[in-house]
Amino acid sequence: METIDIAPSDARFGAIRRVTLIGSLINLIVSTAQIAGGLMAHSQALVADGLHTLSDLASDVVVLLAAKHGSQDADDEHPYGHRRIETLGSVVVGLALMGVAAGIAIEAFSHLLQPTHGPGPEPVALAFALLAIAAKESLYHYTMHVAKRVKSNLLKANAWHHRSDVLSSLIVFAGIGGTLLGFEHLDSIAAIAVSAMILRIGWQLATSGVRELIDTGLDADEVEAIRDSILALDGVKSLHMLRTRRMGGEALADVHIQVNPRISVSEGHHIGEAVRDHLITHFEHVSDVTVHVDPEDDEREASCMHLPLRQALLAALRQQWKDIPAAANLENVHLHYLNGRAHLDLFMPLRGPSEATDSVHEVAEQLISTSKQLPEIGEVRVYFRHECTK
Repeated sequence: METIDIAPSDARFGAIRRVTLIGSLINLIVSTAQIAGGLMAHSQALVADGLHTLSDLASDVVVLLAAKHGSQDADDEHPYGHRRIETLGSVVVGLALMGVAAGIAIEAFSHLLQPTHGPGPEPVALAFALLAIAAKESLYHYTMHVAKRVKSNLLKANAWHHRSDVLSSLIVFAGIGGTLLGFEHLDSIAAIAVSAMILRIGWQLATSGVRELIDTGLDADEVEAIRDSILALDGVKSLHMLRTRRMGGEALADVHIQVNPRISVSEGHHIGEAVRDHLITHFEHVSDVTVHVDPEDDEREASCMHLPLRQALLAALRQQWKDIPAAANLENVHLHYLNGRAHLDLFMPLRGPSEATDSVHEVAEQLISTSKQLPEIGEVRVYFRHECTK
């Protein structure tokens, strides 16, 4: 049987597209029923709400376009991916909600200021309003469920758009009911209250998106939890410069960890990989982590940027060791760039068990004293290796 591999980004876009298309279809059916029902039952509010529902198709188009482009994998021009397109889409939906709220409030105030009103709606209009409420509330729960599953703030924004439609239809229901009971201004007062609620939702969505676009970090509690989690890992002595930022419902982090300055490069790298894997595994929103492995706190200790690299430094040291014949037997030189100085670990072989201890000490002292004549050199350690064969 032939199998087709589906990338996570494709599956995610597929889920967003499916829920958005279903929402569009339901919105189209509901808006048609509202407009037709409003005309038959003589309810201007129901007709207006039907047109409002029809306008939601525009936000659905924004969601589909943003989700399509935002789900693309990273490329050379966008190494962090395209998820910020979704963030931009959520800002657009948030602004659309604020516009809807303003429109409802203006219409409500206009209705309050009118001295007389036309003939009231018929009771059957309540049934169409209830139909709209049930359909839109179901859409809200369905869309929010998928949004949480695929971690899409854009889809969450559209879910809240559906919830704002529920509130709008509740206004219509209350207005029709109030009018039928003889309270002419009840619908307008309720409309103003609900428009304030929609405005608040739109403001939160828009500002949340803008905060993400300007790289606002995670909440202080989340950052502190990440910090404590890193410090609890084996091999991490301390950390600094822990930074986070949001990216389309996920979070990116980078951190400098301080390890033992004398461990090998591979061990430091292994500790860094352990930190990255731990954060991605244990923090749901963290999707990528950049770990800088530091031998010391580079925010406090003296910089080593002025020191020469290995080849230049070894050339200078060989000049210092030119009068020490044993220096030709050096097997390895480890350089440790710490606190503004280069510290040396020198490794030499012993010629045999019979080699005099005084001779070994003399060679070590010569290497240490001549090396330290260079101003760049700090601590010098000399190790002698003895091979034992049977």
